[in-house]
Amino acid sequence: MPELLEIRLHGRGGQGGVTCAKIIAAAYASLQKSVQTFGDYAGERSGAPVRAYTRVSDAPITDRNKVYEPDQLVVLDPHLLGPEVFAGLKPGGSALINTPQSPDALAARWGAFTIATVDATRIAREHKIGSRSVVIVNTTIAGAYARVHGISLDVLRKTYAKLGLLGNFAAAEAAHAAVTIRPAHAAASPAVASGKPRLPDVLSLEAHVASPPPALKTGNWSTQRPRYQEQLAPCSAWCPAGNDVVGFVRALASGDAEQGATILGRSTPLAAVCGRVCPAPCMDGCNRAEYDGAVNIRALERFVAGQRGVASRAAAPSASSRRFAVIGGGPAGLSAAYQLARRGHAVTIFEGERALGGVLRTGIPSYRLPRDVLDEELGDVLALGVEVRSGRFLTSDDVARLAGEHDGLILATGLQELRGLEVEGADLAGVEQGIRFLHRVNLEGNVALEGHVVVLGGGNTAMDCARSALRCGASRVTIAYRRTRAEMPAIKEEIEQAEEEGVTLMELRAPSAFLGDGRVRAVELREVELGEPDASGRRQPMVTERRATLECDQVLLALGQSADHRLLPAGWELRDGRVLHADKALPVFAAGDLATGDGTVTHAIGSGRRAADLALEALGIDVVPFERPDRERAVPATEIRFDHFTTRSPAFATAVAAAIRRTNFAEVDPGLRSSFEANRCFSCGHCTRCDTCLVYCPEGIVRRADAGYEVDYSYCKGCGICVTECPRSAMEMTDA
Repeated sequence: MPELLEIRLHGRGGQGGVTCAKIIAAAYASLQKSVQTFGDYAGERSGAPVRAYTRVSDAPITDRNKVYEPDQLVVLDPHLLGPEVFAGLKPGGSALINTPQSPDALAARWGAFTIATVDATRIAREHKIGSRSVVIVNTTIAGAYARVHGISLDVLRKTYAKLGLLGNFAAAEAAHAAVTIRPAHAAASPAVASGKPRLPDVLSLEAHVASPPPALKTGNWSTQRPRYQEQLAPCSAWCPAGNDVVGFVRALASGDAEQGATILGRSTPLAAVCGRVCPAPCMDGCNRAEYDGAVNIRALERFVAGQRGVASRAAAPSASSRRFAVIGGGPAGLSAAYQLARRGHAVTIFEGERALGGVLRTGIPSYRLPRDVLDEELGDVLALGVEVRSGRFLTSDDVARLAGEHDGLILATGLQELRGLEVEGADLAGVEQGIRFLHRVNLEGNVALEGHVVVLGGGNTAMDCARSALRCGASRVTIAYRRTRAEMPAIKEEIEQAEEEGVTLMELRAPSAFLGDGRVRAVELREVELGEPDASGRRQPMVTERRATLECDQVLLALGQSADHRLLPAGWELRDGRVLHADKALPVFAAGDLATGDGTVTHAIGSGRRAADLALEALGIDVVPFERPDRERAVPATEIRFDHFTTRSPAFATAVAAAIRRTNFAEVDPGLRSSFEANRCFSCGHCTRCDTCLVYCPEGIVRRADAGYEVDYSYCKGCGICVTECPRSAMEMTDA
């Protein structure tokens, strides 16, 4: 070390250059050196060039000037590199530069000096030092400085601890390990600045008669630039059907229901259905839930679907139409047929029941899903030219034959295997599968019950059974569930409406026997305690020996279903949604619950959509198969500026009074009267032209353009204020 070591740091406002100089000085001070350090803030604003100076000596330091001829340079921003930065650097001096480039790449210009490089910005970003718009690299690059100039990590750690920066020491260690050094080459000649730039003339006071745009171009001031981006909204990421949720809601907010219906029509043929029966995972993901309540997306989807005749569903002509068979006319089969027919292919649906719909028709009561609504959407699918052959359940021989007669086959048979209970009295009259009860109610009508009905289960089927039992004449209905209400998989609103109608919930009860003489008269229930969480994340039910008897006149089992593979021909194997025979892939794909077992209409729609894409891809047709978006990529609530939005509670339709609705099967939810609820949407990750960036720009260089906004980068200093203030994370900072 020379008798007097002089160090000059170059950075920008907001990067922490002055603090970096202090860290270096403090490290030397701990080695019993005399030190001096101070900053030269220039414009004192984010993004403006900043210099800092540090002197180190064994003797007291008396020089109070800035450092004009440094022994060492530390450059926090590579965009500052130029003759001005290297000006005055002593022969044989060194420069530590924050850049992803190697020292060899800089040797052509600065090879006369020792060059060390480290990507401190990347390391600091990985350690989350700074903000989304400004990464602070000071504590990171100080670690690289210690490596280059022989300061031990132990000394640096103690320095960080003394300065309260120990939380950033891991980044300093990473930079210490990552820095690359290239010694000086005497043959090279240093390139330094010469001359001084000419400043503009100062106008007289009377000459200032207008407020012109900034006259000072940013030049090498700007290290980063704001850029408008479109990010994945959580509502769209959470939708199993792959709906562009934020897209159709934004269309509604702008008053364009036709555009909203067109957007929905790209991904689903059953918007009116899902607007009534979907469990709405999109609302679970909605960032507004963290503020004042999730946007009522399900109701808005129903509203859009109610605008009949506005969706564009015309079949696109196909250069080489292919023939497809779809077995199963439920939501998965309908979705697959819809996507294939929209592309101009010939599709035939084979349905065992007399009418299409699957569980939508046979399992969901009409008070939740009116049959005219279902039939209307089925008509939209058939209008694309889809043929239907119904009224006969197929055999495995039929399946093999259809596979040979068509270019592709999609199996969408749902979950046909019902779960029962192997306990005493399970075969008593009056113990019935809930699915079969709902099938009778929905297809036959005039089903009469009386007395006390006990429903076993906690899903949507259990709720449908309980509420339908009341409408069929039961004087009392009890749902017994082995976990608590909090763990019930049923839609929250369905549970609430069931209770309003008089259904009683018994939590932590598991059936152990059915009692009666020929016909069930009681169910024996054991108390349950909850243990550790299982694979579903819910706590496992631990059945105890404590038991009680609950008298009843009917028991409906809603314990779940599983896939029935008996329809597959001999030698066929279903693996990851595709059928193989002797390890050879066939043009046969599974869709819906048969493939995934997810158990909801919206999951089935997404699965059917993907199966259609895979079937086309297998035939060599150019298509990108649908994939569920990665939720991890969605804009989190922490990136939304809640302070830019006023609070407003979500809108919900007022259901028909419980005393009235339990007497009939008429629809209980009238839906929203307007689309005003769409205005509550944050539009996470999507620019809405709200002018926030324009208003907050301190230079006034953000302007409206045809597609949104444009930034005059000639005058942008990269301060990041527009990005920080963007309410919905529709902007980011990128390298200039």
